[in-house]
Amino acid sequence: MNVKYAISKESNLLEAVRPEYHVPPLDDVKEPNLFREQFSYGEVPKTTFDHHRVPYNMPKDIYITDTTFRDGQQSRAPYTTKQMVDLYKLLHKLGGPKGIIKQTEFFPYSKADRKAIEECLALGYEFPEVTTWIRAVKKDFELVKDMGIKETGILVSCSDYHIFKKLGKTRKEAMEQYLSIVHDALEVGIRPRCHLEDITRADFYGFVVPFVHELVKMTEQAGIPVKIRACDTLGYGLPYPGSSLPRNVARLIYALQNHAGVASENLEWHGHNDFYKAVVNASVAWLHGASAVNCSLLGIGERTGNVPLEAMVFEYASLRGTFDGMEPTVITEIAEYFEKEIGYEIPPMTPFVGKNFNVTRAGIHADGLLKDEEIYNIFDTNKLLGRPVTVAISNVSGAAGIAYWINTYFKLSDNEKIDKKDELVGKIQGWINAEYDAGRQTSISEEEMVELIEKFAPGRFSK
Repeated sequence: MNVKYAISKESNLLEAVRPEYHVPPLDDVKEPNLFREQFSYGEVPKTTFDHHRVPYNMPKDIYITDTTFRDGQQSRAPYTTKQMVDLYKLLHKLGGPKGIIKQTEFFPYSKADRKAIEECLALGYEFPEVTTWIRAVKKDFELVKDMGIKETGILVSCSDYHIFKKLGKTRKEAMEQYLSIVHDALEVGIRPRCHLEDITRADFYGFVVPFVHELVKMTEQAGIPVKIRACDTLGYGLPYPGSSLPRNVARLIYALQNHAGVASENLEWHGHNDFYKAVVNASVAWLHGASAVNCSLLGIGERTGNVPLEAMVFEYASLRGTFDGMEPTVITEIAEYFEKEIGYEIPPMTPFVGKNFNVTRAGIHADGLLKDEEIYNIFDTNKLLGRPVTVAISNVSGAAGIAYWINTYFKLSDNEKIDKKDELVGKIQGWINAEYDAGRQTSISEEEMVELIEKFAPGRFSK
């Protein structure tokens, strides 16, 4: 066989030129394919392997998109218009001048949502771009035609669980309905973003590839990009190389590009956290060709939630070696807004935003912090998040914990810092030990610590 080679624009290597992939026709089956070998409802889904692997292919530009005001509203009380506008401003600030947080999406159904869309558009920000989300029905499309938005998500469920069991249609009927709504959007110049719901349980080559290939042809004909959002609706996606379709995230992204013809800039991943894999699956999607990963603030979303947006800010910086203008300290502002203005209680152990994420209680850890905080802190949390590492005082904090608390609370300079042998530390530790010997169960509060310091060393420190 005479193989042709050319320099790849992605890898800059001399690679074999693959012949154009033959797209399979739609497999309009009579009975649904439910992948029972992997999804036996009475058992935990099985992780199967066929050892097919695909290469890394990270796009030149990668982005974060936001679903706080769409999927994020499906699991909690609706946000007020003011809350949505305030959070939108914070997303803009966090995303930086390069717009790494590229888009956010809204429901168009309620008065509060439509008012929020109007007010956010009036701010005139380029990023995040305001978009909407609708079902694949014509009456929903009528809602967004005159709103001034340039892109809308459209729900196009793609597994047989949804096509046969929820919609009561055949694959051909579902595909025709979806294509009709996409056509309507293109006719009025709105970019359609097709949400391929439940892709990790879908017949990938029997339905997804032929359907998406039709969407790609519509892109070429209309000159308007039809975006593809691959939705891991129940969190079944797997990050493991060599795992089987339809759960293998890398292979899904690779095949959407190389078999269905989707350009990376039109390809997006949307994951859920049902099996604790939301963040790693989003990273795998980036690494294998998706330009965008879809997230929500604090990971709030349906059931176990979406990919936490703040997690992908740090994942971006880890993979790229730079924040590219993003301002991570805004993450702390967002967390404070959720707790103080919205009344949302963030689980204290939540990375980056929980009140205990960089707090230590163990005395041996506090001793390490006293010598060098880098020993027990993940990075300079004070610099990157505006949150210095702290210790919680209890019967296990030890003298080192008390000394570190005093140094941190009063922001003492290196020359002023006290050590664990300081007389004040011994007096406070004696008081604490007596409290717990008497049956105390709770940590020592900040107010109690300040009172103790003033009692045993009046006027020694000033906040």
